[in-house]
Amino acid sequence: MASPGGARRWQLPLLLLLGLVHGASASVFVVKNGNGTACIMADFSASFLVNYETKNGSKVAHFDLPSDAEVLNSSSSCGKENASEPRLMIAFGRGYSLALNFTRDKTHYSVQRLSFTYNLSDTHIFSDASIEGTQTLEFSTDIRADIDKKYRCMSRNPMHKNNVTITLHDATIQAYLSHGNFSKEETRCKEDEPSPTIAPSPKPTTPSPSPAPENPSVFKYNVTGSNGTCLLASMALQLNITYEKKDNTTVTRVVNINPNKTSISGSCSPRAVTLELRGEDVHLLVFSFGMNTSSSRFFLQGIQLNTTLPDAKEPAFKAANNSLRALQAAVGNSYKCNAEENIQVTKAFSVNVFKVWVQAFKVTGDEFGSVEECPLDENNMLIPIAVGGALAGLVLVVLIAYLVGRKRSHAGYQTI
Repeated sequence: MASPGGARRWQLPLLLLLGLVHGASASVFVVKNGNGTACIMADFSASFLVNYETKNGSKVAHFDLPSDAEVLNSSSSCGKENASEPRLMIAFGRGYSLALNFTRDKTHYSVQRLSFTYNLSDTHIFSDASIEGTQTLEFSTDIRADIDKKYRCMSRNPMHKNNVTITLHDATIQAYLSHGNFSKEETRCKEDEPSPTIAPSPKPTTPSPSPAPENPSVFKYNVTGSNGTCLLASMALQLNITYEKKDNTTVTRVVNINPNKTSISGSCSPRAVTLELRGEDVHLLVFSFGMNTSSSRFFLQGIQLNTTLPDAKEPAFKAANNSLRALQAAVGNSYKCNAEENIQVTKAFSVNVFKVWVQAFKVTGDEFGSVEECPLDENNMLIPIAVGGALAGLVLVVLIAYLVGRKRSHAGYQTI
């Protein structure tokens, strides 16, 4: 393949005419070979979350891929057969870069490695960082598609490693282009796939439940950004994971989140609030809150779990759903539910939430706002009211029957 040299970023108006841009915030990048033919195209927006240390403790930096990010020609390549693989390098800011390294086999191509470099000397983003200089992390990804098809993922696709989280939004990516443009056919990411419909079976296989642990402990979590607290959450968490063991039996493992053995982090932005938990039983558990701007309501939008199940046929367990609509309340208010709630994330994974009290985005004075009760609690309140009303009605009926009976018993006698 000819040497690279035509790598460049296309202009947004032209892309809009071609129908290649899926959102105003997306950035489209193109790598070309020496003949001017595109070999890599990528259309996505991205956000970055970095936990870093200062003299006064840890802080969280949250920033987006800027609109002026560009393909770095000197480090991007269409690759050479049996010598190197295609690579897209995007540069932005003061010493920041995002690189996608591709590989392929006979039927598929994938992003084998994603590299991210950030600059702790950039005081605009990393104020009061205790160390300086650039840091680089390499991530493994699930970006994979059929040859001659574009990879398409509308869902948020977060990637985590150490103290860094990278989230791609509304992504269209393709390498090894045959015609110098995105293919019409596409391979969708698994996060975009609809939840499977469970068809009735004459002889359903019931997973063997593991011994249920005691209810988990309630803990108060909070996430703070540059503008103050963006999430308050008091709750107890329990995970239900269904998987196939090495002996081909299906079991459901119940895991309580122990807050005393869990590290807590998160991020704040105008569009999303995340709570990230890491502990001895889970590598990563993420709760993502979104906001409906038209109705000014926040809600639990997504849950992601990465963990390892040593006795499973496939030990690495991952589950995610970014289309939830749970724990809803008006922005400025809090959502509260004393009853146990079960949130079904995927067919194989659900979360039990106990005594939840949560408020996202707008938190004043680090205190919960006006409470919006959950329907379960409202129904539970109706039960004693209904029982009390029924008892009162019964007493009234007995009293009336007594008075009527007493009157009839006196009617048979006359005064002499």
